[in-house]
Amino acid sequence: MDPQVSFCFSPGLLNPRSAPSPTPPLPPRSQLFPLLLHLYHASSLPLRAPPPSMPCLYSCSLPVCSAHCGTAIQQCAGGAGREEKELISGAGGPGHNSQTPRGLQTPYVFDDFSGTVSLSWVGDSTGVILVLTTFKLPLLFVSFKQSKLYRSEDYGKTFIDITKLINHTFIRTELGMAIGPENSGKVILTGDMPMPGGSHGGKIFRSSDYAKNFAQTDLPFQPQNQVMYHPQNSDNLLVLSTENSLWVSRNFGEKWEEIHKAVCLAKWGPNTTIFFTTYLNDSCKTDLGFLELKKTSDFGKSFKTIGNKIYSFGLGGRFLFTSVMSEKGNTRRIHVSTDQGETWNMAQLPSVGQEQFFSILAANEDMVFMHVDDPGDTGCGTIYTSDDRGLIYSKSLERHLYTGIGSETDFTNVTSLRGVYIASVLSEDRSIQSVITFDQGGEWLPLRMPVNAKCNSTAKNKEECSLYIYALYGISLNHNVPMLPLSEPNVVGIVIAHGSVGDAGAVVSPDVYISDDGGYTWTWVLEGPHHYAILDSGGIIVAIEHSLEPINVIKFSMDEGQCWHKYTFSKEPIYFTGLASEPGARSMNVSLWGYRDSVLPRKWVSYTIDFSHLLSRNCEDDDYTVWLAHSSEPGSRTDGCVLGYKEQYLRLRKSSVCQNGRDYVTMKQPSVCPCTLEDYLCDFGYFRPENQSVCVEQPELKGHDLEFCLYGRQELLTTSGNLLTPSQLELAHSAPIILAVAGVMLLTIIAGVLIIKKYVCGGRFLVHRYSVLQQHAEANGVEGAEALDAASPANKRGYHDDSDEDLLE
Repeated sequence: MDPQVSFCFSPGLLNPRSAPSPTPPLPPRSQLFPLLLHLYHASSLPLRAPPPSMPCLYSCSLPVCSAHCGTAIQQCAGGAGREEKELISGAGGPGHNSQTPRGLQTPYVFDDFSGTVSLSWVGDSTGVILVLTTFKLPLLFVSFKQSKLYRSEDYGKTFIDITKLINHTFIRTELGMAIGPENSGKVILTGDMPMPGGSHGGKIFRSSDYAKNFAQTDLPFQPQNQVMYHPQNSDNLLVLSTENSLWVSRNFGEKWEEIHKAVCLAKWGPNTTIFFTTYLNDSCKTDLGFLELKKTSDFGKSFKTIGNKIYSFGLGGRFLFTSVMSEKGNTRRIHVSTDQGETWNMAQLPSVGQEQFFSILAANEDMVFMHVDDPGDTGCGTIYTSDDRGLIYSKSLERHLYTGIGSETDFTNVTSLRGVYIASVLSEDRSIQSVITFDQGGEWLPLRMPVNAKCNSTAKNKEECSLYIYALYGISLNHNVPMLPLSEPNVVGIVIAHGSVGDAGAVVSPDVYISDDGGYTWTWVLEGPHHYAILDSGGIIVAIEHSLEPINVIKFSMDEGQCWHKYTFSKEPIYFTGLASEPGARSMNVSLWGYRDSVLPRKWVSYTIDFSHLLSRNCEDDDYTVWLAHSSEPGSRTDGCVLGYKEQYLRLRKSSVCQNGRDYVTMKQPSVCPCTLEDYLCDFGYFRPENQSVCVEQPELKGHDLEFCLYGRQELLTTSGNLLTPSQLELAHSAPIILAVAGVMLLTIIAGVLIIKKYVCGGRFLVHRYSVLQQHAEANGVEGAEALDAASPANKRGYHDDSDEDLLE
């Protein structure tokens, strides 16, 4: 779980409504479950042609549904024409919370008229939530500002106003609430800048006990950005001032020391190393391309310049990247270091001009996904994937949609299954298509059309219709999409996303689709855009309709989206602004945030629904079933074999109605298997044509020696086109004889290298190149491959938020 994930809700200019109604009593326990399984009547849907097979939220006749949903369907079919019942709860009055008799949901009304609410979790599984409300009213030459701070320690069911702990100081929301890593319990809030003529320094409020108490510290500078915690030692802090000075604290912000001036960007490196760029003349912007990259490992006592003519820099896994200007100053190249800047090598990537850019889409300890913008204003570029040194790059995906610096890309890491990424490509006819890879960029395929969906009328080719997934770029085109694709590492195979089948740009209101096998197949589940969240490690999925009108219904599924039920959480609808659940998808609680419209000033209200009161039984062994990931040919010896090994998981049965619990750990049984041609990436100078497995030489490089610079020497690359990905575990099943033959071949090759100079290539004599990761895997079994997906940063925090406009990160 990432404790720094926060949500910000802003309702606009609408006003609240009338006072809430009292809460009616719940029915007896024996009647509770059937009432919760209330289903919509098919007749209540808008007039539109239904898909061939709809989820049972919209139908009483779906042939395949889990046991609990089947019961509800029978009740629905048997009770046709009767008035349907549903579970309805009331709402608490202003300034207090009230709880239903059985504790399913808890409303809380804030005695607060602020315009914006920010929310952050403090720690993992602590139940502590901080809510910061802010209100600004500009008045001629000054403005009225107010903020309030609330704290909950029961996952948002109740809150206490703790504004007095920060002396009623206005907190700068643009710097956020800086939450310490892991379970450090540390919180830093940055106070507002002083008025002109006042103190030149800022102030922060520090807590090390999960926001129970705060200490004020006056700063000798004004923070320019949010305070950066050291990833392993939360007492060590880093921040840039508005005057571009770099400040460091080694005692959790109690005392600060200025260690360098004229700093543009700073980052924590391994151990106590700090990397930063400095400008030599006027400013960061005017010196862009001529910056110096420096590092210190002793908190500023000494410095070392490790790069010149720097345009930007960034860290990814064990790699340090710089974008460096050429001697002529009209192009840039990527340089890579794996020893913290002591030595550098030029990455085998195309150079970019003034109007182009690089962007790291994802990076971890063993490989990098790099986007290189195409020349001209094409709106797209090429994705390259690296070897385990970050030097040699294979062309992975052409015409990758990425319209420019500062824009968005649909590139998404599906964290619920190893090796899966989704991206968008720009077709020759300028239409946008989603593609997916299941082998870390080795091969990309269009997303399959859901079996229960039809191609919409905007599709240009209905015979080749596929699913388009709305990610950051898609959302930038369609403001009616409230959520990014959602997947979690501990919820195996599940992906939830907004999508459309046909021309993505023409769809006004995309629907919600779910995949339960990591993106191989998809199912249409909800009509129109929704907010959604995953609870209880996938045991529950919740959704709320995205609407400008007030709502009072939450939908939930207990079988990975096959069947949906609705729960009326309030008699009086609210203007819904956000759905918040604890990061990590292990919680049983979800909070709905919004406000009511009224002639009086609006007040914020939250409803926290605790599904543990519904799923009271803990799951047992019989509730789980074995599932083979990447399975496409059941019965085949190679079924499920991707990148050198298979993975079997224990997954909750769709028919089981029980609680995984917070301590639930995903059970996985990996096993090695032979690699196939599809498991290989194409080596430098080669590419894989669409729908083909064979790597072919790039036409522009045919007949040319493939040379590159390694440690200052020009080397010749010898290859026949294929290479293993850094995470592959192609282990020999037998083979003392095979190993002996391989040893003889290796000695022969080494002898050849000593005779024929220039054929060096850092161990790349064979097409089947083995990485350091594989060596670890051979020593420790397949556990060495875990780092690839586990360390992938394209999850909650993301990684492609940076490009070489400012930094490579």
